[in-house]
Parts: sequence; structure tokens; C-alpha cells
Amino acid sequence: MYITITGISKEVWLMKVLGKKKALDFVKKHADSKKAVEALILEIEASEWKTPLDITTRYPKASIIGDFNVVFNICGNKYRIWLKITYQNGVAIILKTGTHKDYDKWEIK
Repeated sequence: MYITITGISKEVWLMKVLGKKKALDFVKKHADSKKAVEALILEIEASEWKTPLDITTRYPKASIIGDFNVVFNICGNKYRIWLKITYQNGVAIILKTGTHKDYDKWEIK
């Protein structure tokens, strides 16, 4: 996609989010997370992340684990969303959504 700002064109590759069904299924069980989950997905899709620093600049409390895993805290740290990011392809894959208790059982490497 190209954007033009005051006569300057720039190629922009916005993130694509895969695995949204996992997040939407979670929202069905935890209705209080709906706005936060939907807002996070929309923000990811409007982002152009090239490195983990791009994420932590916007989300300082996001946990970067290894080279490609990111865990976001939502709803005041009540819930977590685990994504795998492939920066070079501009893809964010939702691997798991869960409560803080669920997160304690995840084996993120």
C-alpha cells in the first residue's frame, strides 16, 4: 500500500492478523474483554512493525519473549494475548488468549 503525505509517496506494509477466531471465541466467554481485544486487533492491523522496539515503543508493558513472541496485557492485566510476529512478512498470529491464570501455564519459547 502507498500513502502520500504532502506530495511524498511512501510504501507502507501494515500488519495482517491471523487467528482472530481464537480471540473472538475468548471474547464470547469473557465479554468484558471485547472492547480491548477488538481495539488491539485494529491497532495491530494499522501498524507497521519492523522490530520488537516498534511494539514496545507503543506498548511498553508488552512482553517480548525470544525473537518473535509478544504477550499483551489487556483489561488491566486481567487477560493476556500471545502473538507470534513475523516482522519481515508483516504477520501477527494470535496463538492464545487467556486469563492471567491461563498465562501462567503457557510455555512460551
